[in-house]
Amino acid sequence: MIIIPAIDIINGKCVRLTRGDYAQQVVYNDNPVEVAKQFEGAGIKRLHIVDLDGAKEGRIINLKVLENIALATGLVIDFGGGVKTITDVSNIFNAGAAIVTIGSMAVKHPELLEEWLMEFGTEQFLIGADVLDGKIKISGWLEDGDIGIFDFIGKMLSLGVTNIFCTDISKDGAMEGPSADLYKKIIEEHPEVSLIASGGVSNIDDVLLLKETGCKGAIIGKAIYEGKIPLNPFEADLNAYKYFK
Repeated sequence: MIIIPAIDIINGKCVRLTRGDYAQQVVYNDNPVEVAKQFEGAGIKRLHIVDLDGAKEGRIINLKVLENIALATGLVIDFGGGVKTITDVSNIFNAGAAIVTIGSMAVKHPELLEEWLMEFGTEQFLIGADVLDGKIKISGWLEDGDIGIFDFIGKMLSLGVTNIFCTDISKDGAMEGPSADLYKKIIEEHPEVSLIASGGVSNIDDVLLLKETGCKGAIIGKAIYEGKIPLNPFEADLNAYKYFK
């Protein structure tokens, strides 16, 4: 299991929302490249970048941020938000991402996703399952996806995708603990899934709980930015710190 820090982008800046509410926005750094370099310096290998402007507008807006981070670091980056076409997918790869994150399009147009999977390979994609009260939300969490979380994950697995991250929107940015019970149920129902948890992590104990649940990784934002999970190994529990590697 690995920890994957998140950089969420609005207006080119590193921000965090609370429970997906764009009105509850905190800017943590004006320079996402600086943040990414700090992560890499701490031993981080993976990075999760979300173009929140793109997710809201339905088109990629902050591709340049991805390109700048990829040029400045050796991080393995997944990037998503506003991906609509195969050209978008190609542009993301060309800008330096190793993995493209797909959310809304996987719900609205799974036939297009299937074409992309055939073109680039299933391992090049990470599917985002954003859930609220058991139902998938799309378009920056602003619209209902009209499908339940278990049915959606089953559909993605039928396409050959096993790398899926699940965000419980009610937990995201709240640092009130992750939805371990939900993740456990997902893994029990779909044991072939390689599930990454997202949302609610507040400390390293939450990370260890997710590991015990069977999650393969944890995407973490606010807990890192606010120092609840230190990146410095001399400040963190050394046994827990191995999950950054």
